[in-house]
Amino acid sequence: MRRGIAATALVASVALAATACGGSGSGDKASGPVTITWWDTSNSTNEAPTYKALVNEFNKANPSIKVKYVNVPFDSAQNKFDTAAGSKGAPDVLRSEVGWTPAFAKKGYFLALDGTAALADKSKFQASLVTQAQYDGKTYGVPLVTDTLALVYNKALFKQAGITAAPKTWDELKADAKLVKQKAKADGFWLNTAAYYAQPFLYGEGVDMVDTASKKITVNGAAAKKGLATWQSMFSGTGLHKADITADAYAHIEDAFVNGKVASIIQGPWEITNFYKGSAFSDKSNLGIAVLPAGSTGSAGAPTGGHNLAVYAGSDSAHQQASITFVKWMTSAKTQTQIALKNATLPTRSDAYTAAVTADPGVAGFQSVLSSAQPRPALPEYSSLWGPLGTELTKVAGGKESLDSGLGNADTAMAKLLPDYSK
Repeated sequence: MRRGIAATALVASVALAATACGGSGSGDKASGPVTITWWDTSNSTNEAPTYKALVNEFNKANPSIKVKYVNVPFDSAQNKFDTAAGSKGAPDVLRSEVGWTPAFAKKGYFLALDGTAALADKSKFQASLVTQAQYDGKTYGVPLVTDTLALVYNKALFKQAGITAAPKTWDELKADAKLVKQKAKADGFWLNTAAYYAQPFLYGEGVDMVDTASKKITVNGAAAKKGLATWQSMFSGTGLHKADITADAYAHIEDAFVNGKVASIIQGPWEITNFYKGSAFSDKSNLGIAVLPAGSTGSAGAPTGGHNLAVYAGSDSAHQQASITFVKWMTSAKTQTQIALKNATLPTRSDAYTAAVTADPGVAGFQSVLSSAQPRPALPEYSSLWGPLGTELTKVAGGKESLDSGLGNADTAMAKLLPDYSK
């Protein structure tokens, strides 16, 4: 999942409208191939070239189907698809972030894939990832790539500061950051203020934004406040970089890390290829990857993210069948292996973790922390909750409001998104 990444927004809306298929069959000939459109939401620079090449490979191998490839900036894709699907003009296949999948399924925009060829290898996929693609007992996506967050660090800077192992708690991280500043003359830790990067601090206190079992919003409860008070404390202290609340914060943090100006950050595997482009990681083995520090309960971990391939329910049967064939091919072990080798992303099926794939230290490192990742609750609106929480946390981090006020405001905003939940 790309959270907060500045979109490479060069895909004009008119181009999206022109390439959206929506099952209309326009351009298809009775004797020609069935043309389907795929909206790929991957990073246009680092990942999209691989997917575009795979589409060309698929088209050559499947003359009865033609896939039209469109790269749509991740930051705008959810709203664009929502609008297009509501007007029957959506693409036949969408690279859907895991949080979008149940939400669009609830609206009736995605086709249930149970019993189709797309899920013929269901047992090969990580079970929790299949579960995250489900809504109301049916499966609406096939996992393509997965991810989570980890503490990524510069081994050389840690060594220079005399640190021999990754910190196990947030207090240890603060102490390590101070050592890095004093001995290596670099910042020790820089935290992104976006809500997704605050999620681990909630998990560390054994709580989430909501409790789906009791249908209660918990973001303003005592445990959440404790976790987010720890989060707030990570912006002030020796070696801890102050909060960056600018629109370019993500890029600022990334640039500082890859060029050795900060020793550690919280990040996901979608940035592995970018790490290697920086001066600090020209030697890939300098990249350290560890499970995130634990909270007071001893719990540690981060949300399970990633993307599914989903089929538009509004397409006609011929386009749906062609889409299913494409989805099966794209999520096969062979194709996932190709993607991992080119993009350094994490496959979703066990048979794609070949020796060549795990030879990449970034992939191997993130694979090792996947077991600590927590699946998101089975709630279609869940990913939407990060919006109001992020708005308030940015204000809190910037000193514009107190944590209590911010969480109170987030609680109120979430109640509007979940009217049947108690506060």
